[in-house]
Parts: sequence; C-alpha cells; structure tokens
Amino acid sequence: MDNATLSGVRSLLAEKELRPHKGLGQNFLVDKNILEKIAAAGQITKTDVVLEIGTGLGALTLFLADAAVQVITVEIDKKLIPILQEIFDSRLNITLIPGDILAFDWEQTLFGFLKSPLDKLIICANLPYYITSPIIFRILEHKDRVKHAVLMVQREVADRLLAIPGTKDYGLLTVMVNRMAEVEMITRVSRNCFYPSPEVDSAVIRLTPRSQLPVVVEKEEVFVELIRAAFQARRKTMLNVLVNRHLADRDRALEILLSLGIDPKRRGETLSIEEFARIANRLS
Repeated sequence: MDNATLSGVRSLLAEKELRPHKGLGQNFLVDKNILEKIAAAGQITKTDVVLEIGTGLGALTLFLADAAVQVITVEIDKKLIPILQEIFDSRLNITLIPGDILAFDWEQTLFGFLKSPLDKLIICANLPYYITSPIIFRILEHKDRVKHAVLMVQREVADRLLAIPGTKDYGLLTVMVNRMAEVEMITRVSRNCFYPSPEVDSAVIRLTPRSQLPVVVEKEEVFVELIRAAFQARRKTMLNVLVNRHLADRDRALEILLSLGIDPKRRGETLSIEEFARIANRLS
C-alpha cells in the first residue's frame, strides 16, 4: 500500500473507513521529496537508533528504517495501530509503541533501546502543532541522550527559533531553545504537501543539542523569570522590566545594567542570550 502519496493516503483511509483526527492534529505528509529530505537531514547511519514521534500512516517510518539499525516509533491514535502493524509486518527493525510521548518516562521507555549509556538517539518527527513546544523542551531536557532532532514544525515556530535579537520573531522560545541547542533550517514546506492541508505552511528544522552551553547561568529559575518578564513586556525598557517585576529596585537595577554596559533604555527584545545571562547572574 502506498502511504506516501495523496492518492495512496486517501485510498488507505477510505479502505479502513477512517478520517484524519483533527483533535490530534493529523495532517499526513504526502510528498516523497520532503520525506526524503527529512530522512537525509537525520544523517542516519546503520548503527543509529531513531525515535520517530507521531507515526501517522508510517510513510516517514519506512524511509527512516531503510537507513537506521532500528526505529522506535510512537503513535497516540489507537485506530491507526492495526494499520501500522500491517504496514510494518515484514520490517524487523521497526518497533511500534502505542501511547502519548509526553506521558512516557523516556529513560525507561526509550533510552533502553540504546546499547550503551553513551549512545544517543536521533529523533525525527512531523509534529502536531499543538504539542510542538512541549516536545522540543522534552527533547532538550534529555539533550545528553540525543544526537540531534529533525522536526517538522509550523513555519511561524521555525521563524521564532531562528530569529535574531531586535526582530519581531525573537522571543522567549528563541532564547530558551538556542541556549541549549543549535537550530538549522532544512527546508520550507508548503501546506499543499499534506492531507488534509493545514491552514499554515511548515518548515523542517534540525536541533543539535550543545555539548557545552554558551553561557553559564547560576540560577536557572532567575534566568527564566527574567526572560519571561522581558518578553511579556516587550515594549518596556529593561530598567522598567526589572523594577516593575520586582526583580530589583530602581537604584539596584540601574547599577546592574550600567555595570554590564547595557543601556537601561534598551528593550528586552534587543538583548542577546549572553546579556540576559549576565543580568540574571547579577540578580542571583
């Protein structure tokens, strides 16, 4: 059965009397060229174990299985499991796990497939838009066990992840993710490459966890509170952000910013990750 073309997906769903589950954000990728690009961006070798988040109808899974020693693929939609078992029946290097990836204990459920504690997973996923941020932060939570992650995300999210200081897309997500990982654009993807077509275009990105963080933060909670405050009040100066959010009184806030060579009139959206870290460390 052809699960990687529009006609094939429509026929398969009709045969099984199924419809895409809107509540689960199901938009099946029906462009083989994009599937090949995702698999290629994974830089997979025959020694790699790949985790796929969201099996869908298994189109990407088969591309990944051709390249990897093993693919662990997780699917939340119980109605798709019998179809996928049929599709994967002869593929001995595919392990299908039903369930919600966000509910798993990754250490017990996923990393057990690795031969050694030093081995790392490669992650590939066509992410439902509504769980994109939680999945990215879960990946970064386990960054020491992940080689890299190739993710299909909403175009707007990709723009935010790749944004630079001073632009409208630069924000909390940009700072939090880029501190932990390098972000690369792989390719942009038209909404017409999916069935059913979503209302927005997408992009494929690659996240590579940093082996060494570019900035040292003394207290993580202070750093997070600072950047959250700065981007919740994007139009306010950093001096006012620090004072209004009770992070420091006016004299102390002024002293910190000036001592770091940061103009108190600058807005948070213009600060680099390093500048946020230096302010947070002084607040700590």
